[in-house]
Amino acid sequence: MDVLRGGLLRAVSLLVSPARAWEKIAEAQAEPRPLFLHYAIPLAALPALCSVVGVLVFGFNIANVGVHMSVVGLILGAIAGYVLTLAAVWALAAFIAATAPAFDGLGDRRAALNLVVYAATAAWVGGLAEIYPSLGIPVGILAGLYSLYALYVGLPVMMGVPEDRRLTAFAAVLIAILLLAIARGMVTSKAAELGGPLSASYAPR
Repeated sequence: MDVLRGGLLRAVSLLVSPARAWEKIAEAQAEPRPLFLHYAIPLAALPALCSVVGVLVFGFNIANVGVHMSVVGLILGAIAGYVLTLAAVWALAAFIAATAPAFDGLGDRRAALNLVVYAATAAWVGGLAEIYPSLGIPVGILAGLYSLYALYVGLPVMMGVPEDRRLTAFAAVLIAILLLAIARGMVTSKAAELGGPLSASYAPR
């Protein structure tokens, strides 16, 4: 629980002063196992849980068209997305550790995992907005953009990437994130389809 408590304090600090927060994280990096078990796993569950509850309670519509999904499909999709999110965290950390030396950085796997997990905090906490689906999309976009910004700021601090190579290294990370997101989306949608097809109906104002 110390990892979770300390991580939450660091998350708040990241929102206020990212550069200073990363310096503190770099000085006292969490070990991979407790960081993952006591921080990433519970926080990553927030958007998955809220997305299910939100759709079941409030429903979901796009351009005034109601979208309906079976409860089984909704739960299967959320579980698949949750598991794949955690897998993507490990994969992205491994990618950053493996490629950092190419940008004159350090191939430190623990530092890379700390970088990815803490940078993702804003996106995971922003997932609380999924409890009201119409609000979840814009909040999710803003939270995701902040997580990318936090990762950009943390690259030189956590991985030792020189300032003149940071933008190039960040571009490589963005490509990896995009590929992981596409793969996650495809698998998640397939898992949701196991619960039954989607249906739509016009929902007049």
